Amino acid sequence: MLRTVAAVLLVGVGAPASAMDDSWRHYGGDAGGRRYSPHEQVNAGNVSGLQQAWVYRTGDRSDGSRFGATSTFKATPVAQDGILYVSTPFNRVIALDAASGEEIWSYDPEVDFSVRYAEMFTSRGVSLWRNAAGDAGPCQSRVLLGTLDARLIALDGATGKPCADFGERGQIDLTNGIENVRRGEYSVTSPPAVIGDIVVVGSSVGDNGGVELDHGDVRAFDVRSGRMIWSWDPIPREPSMPGRDSWDEEGARRTGAANVWSIISADVDRGLVFLPTTSPSPDFFGGIRPGDNRFASSVVALHADSGRLAWAFQTVHHDLWDYDIASQPMLTSIARDGGDLPVVVQATKMGHIFVLDRETGVPVFPVEERAVPQTDVDGEVTSKTQPFPVLPPPLHPRRATADDIWEYSPEHAEFCRGVLRGLRNEGMFTPPSLEGTLVYPGNPGGVNWGSMAVHEGSKTALVIVKRWPTIVTLVPRLKYLVQAPLREGGPMRVQFTAQAGTPYGMKRHGFFNPDNDLPCLKGPWGTLVAIDLASGRVRWEVPVGVVPELADHPEASGWGTIPGGGPIVTRGGLVFAATDHEPRMYAYDIDSGDVVWTASLPAAAQATPMTYVADGRQFIVITAGGDRVDGGGPGDYVIAFGVGPAQPAENE
Repeated sequence: MLRTVAAVLLVGVGAPASAMDDSWRHYGGDAGGRRYSPHEQVNAGNVSGLQQAWVYRTGDRSDGSRFGATSTFKATPVAQDGILYVSTPFNRVIALDAASGEEIWSYDPEVDFSVRYAEMFTSRGVSLWRNAAGDAGPCQSRVLLGTLDARLIALDGATGKPCADFGERGQIDLTNGIENVRRGEYSVTSPPAVIGDIVVVGSSVGDNGGVELDHGDVRAFDVRSGRMIWSWDPIPREPSMPGRDSWDEEGARRTGAANVWSIISADVDRGLVFLPTTSPSPDFFGGIRPGDNRFASSVVALHADSGRLAWAFQTVHHDLWDYDIASQPMLTSIARDGGDLPVVVQATKMGHIFVLDRETGVPVFPVEERAVPQTDVDGEVTSKTQPFPVLPPPLHPRRATADDIWEYSPEHAEFCRGVLRGLRNEGMFTPPSLEGTLVYPGNPGGVNWGSMAVHEGSKTALVIVKRWPTIVTLVPRLKYLVQAPLREGGPMRVQFTAQAGTPYGMKRHGFFNPDNDLPCLKGPWGTLVAIDLASGRVRWEVPVGVVPELADHPEASGWGTIPGGGPIVTRGGLVFAATDHEPRMYAYDIDSGDVVWTASLPAAAQATPMTYVADGRQFIVITAGGDRVDGGGPGDYVIAFGVGPAQPAENE
């Protein structure tokens, strides 16, 4: 049911849709990505009474027949002034009454879906800005949206109309000024960062296609006018630039990517933004870019007013594994020397957690450079060492052996051991090879864009770790040209990429048995881990979710599954998370990791939840857009839970 026109007009002149707090104005809860709620109305004592409060359906879903791809719903809503804002997989923005779930307005940027985008149907959310001066008139609050076709759009938070004073009639074409842009391969899939009156935006780049790909510039714009304030390229193109000594001339000139597709954090008090950068192009062969390749695969701090480099810490030297930083840098503090030390906590795909001084980038806990396996591929030069944090300890196994093969059946184990015997497998950072390399964790594994959360009272960090190996093989160019058209897809779901400009194409697939579609390695496959940030020690670790098809298996039922989103935590001592392999949401006890509540969802959830208080009631909200278990195809649900009477089920 739509709100009345009169109610919308009242909102437009400042009356709130519902009385609410501002505790989740950013994608990660606050600008520093802590995913922490100060509310405790829902707590261990009453969480069993948590029930569905309302459901809203966006109508935006595709089962593949409409646009040739299946939609996913990865957005985490944000809330301000009594309104909940969410972006759909089609890049539509919808404003909902935060207490009732009733639609206030919607906006369609009319993305051209005749184009096949590299990150088809990916939108993790929007960002909010409010005019601190409290002036009258339109667009005093703004909703900022990045689109698959690489636009940055500013909308009036009250009405959903484009802000005419921002860029060209409310939008900026982000392809302008970027070298080597390829239509469909250059997008914005995560919400931008807002710090003061500045909006900072990165980009998503299809980075396996070749060497000379889209440049990964990060840019800042005036949130009112859309005027560009600064631009920063993660690859130092000029000899005088910081970090250039880790690149040769050809690599710095030709290489693309190293972009920031994930979520940027901001420290308003210090005027800093923190960028999680990606690997340079292409991911799996770096012979054209010898050296450590700073500032790729790094957490980078820039001064928000100028884009000037403050510091950078590289988590992977000369990345050959697609170990880009997918997790948002988390800003918190820990006790040190009788006071609170501001830190950046950076989770990675390797399952490494780096705790860095927020002002200097210096590790708080020891980090050791350790020798790693070396390449045998002509033209490649691997880094001799990689950084390994001593604390927190590694959250992911560093090697898989024959003892780790899942004895699901004799035939399953025999197949998997046979595959493993033919691979290079010398532990983490074994480089890609011509015979095939077991990359463990694979690029979807470890800690991905679901990121971390921190319980501020106990300084307990929460993180979901995925164990998903991939097999990566470099294919000499002539063989690649023959194999790629004939073997793309198939029972192993093989992916080929060209890596143009190098001597090798690449193929990769998961390490599983195509006869039964089951993993080759035994679990756990996905765990929720609690870390004491003061000491760096793991407090507990529990599996996350259940694979529905294996719910009755004596082993696999306790191995968890592979979540897409991440956790949030509340002052009430509850950790909320969902998985994209089963239609359920969970609450865990912060002290023990025990499951204290679970609820069915109409579709699996590929997003991180959020929470707020509206009209005196705490809501926990999640979007659910995985495949429907009843065969109805992908979902389009925004679902709110609360303690108390249930409201009408959905807007149909």
